[in-house]
Amino acid sequence: MSGKNDNNGQRSTAGPSLPLGQGFSQFAHATSVWSGNPVAFLLAVAVVIVWIVSGPFFNYSDTWQLVINTGTTIVTFLMVFLIQNTQNRDTLAIQLKLSELVLAMKGAENKFASIEDLSDEELKALHDDCRARAEMTLHHLEGRKATGLRATKRRTHSPANHHKASSRKAS
Repeated sequence: MSGKNDNNGQRSTAGPSLPLGQGFSQFAHATSVWSGNPVAFLLAVAVVIVWIVSGPFFNYSDTWQLVINTGTTIVTFLMVFLIQNTQNRDTLAIQLKLSELVLAMKGAENKFASIEDLSDEELKALHDDCRARAEMTLHHLEGRKATGLRATKRRTHSPANHHKASSRKAS
């Protein structure tokens, strides 16, 4: 990964855009779109059905079993790389969108815009800090809610409100 600065002065972790890498990305994306299609699933089911139906013609031989085992192993092996590429690309796109939101929000801590570059220990420390702040906020909100409930009860049970309620019943 390169560590050069982009034209906004921010550190870029993406490597140079290679034609091979770009072509692979496009191929991986197109394959993931196609393989997630119901037609692709039905095609895979059809292959399995043809394989099952062909069993008696090949006397359920070792070669017959080897065909499906080899085919599924190769497809699975290749799909792992395609899926990982697509997942990496999607994760980066989501991270960039979230970073843009953090940077655009007034009062937000900009350190969160690039936390994906932190070490595991730094992420854990930041997580612990955020959890502590969230718990403090929760306790604060619960305290305000309890104070608000007590104030509401005092208002509804005060003699003035009791008198108003009694005069409404009398009329």
